[in-house]
Amino acid sequence: MPAPLAFLKDPDWRREVLSDAFGKGFWGFFAAAAALGVVCWLVRGQEAFVAALWQDLVLLAGLMPRVIVALSIASLVFYMLPRDRISGLVGQESGFRGLLVATAAGTVTPGGPSSAYALLAVLGAAGADRGAMVAYITAWALLGVQRILVWDVPFMGAEFAILRLFVSLPLPVIAGLVARRLPLTLRLRDDDAAERDRPEVRT
Repeated sequence: MPAPLAFLKDPDWRREVLSDAFGKGFWGFFAAAAALGVVCWLVRGQEAFVAALWQDLVLLAGLMPRVIVALSIASLVFYMLPRDRISGLVGQESGFRGLLVATAAGTVTPGGPSSAYALLAVLGAAGADRGAMVAYITAWALLGVQRILVWDVPFMGAEFAILRLFVSLPLPVIAGLVARRLPLTLRLRDDDAAERDRPEVRT
């Protein structure tokens, strides 16, 4: 039986991780952040720049544990859930029921984007069709239970929260139906790559 962490010694795996983590998107955001940092220094001075940088570090320190836990849960779900079952629930043949299941799952998914998008990637890799994926993330954004309890009710009152909930109820399903009708090809990642990344388990 191969060592569970043997892939860490694979140079191709390390090279691929670095390429994904520090690709064009990362350097684009880094350049924008650096440019805005220079503008902040020139306009507001060194003190404001240091204060903003410190706030960024505090935010990063608070966010990283959540991101790590969310991605760990998503990875465990990816390897533990049977793909055929997920595909049957929210796959291309799931029909209208699949949109309802995805909407319900998005509504009860707790946490922020780090958990929701990690689980969305799991659904996509497990065979969910684009309509179900759009319905899931739309339901999370509009109907999330944590948003209703933490934001809507305390700030706007129960009457507004109930009104917004009922008005928004059909929107994830409508978005999923529209996504299925669009003449586009959605490709998240190669199946071969997903199978290559999956560690071999022998009994």
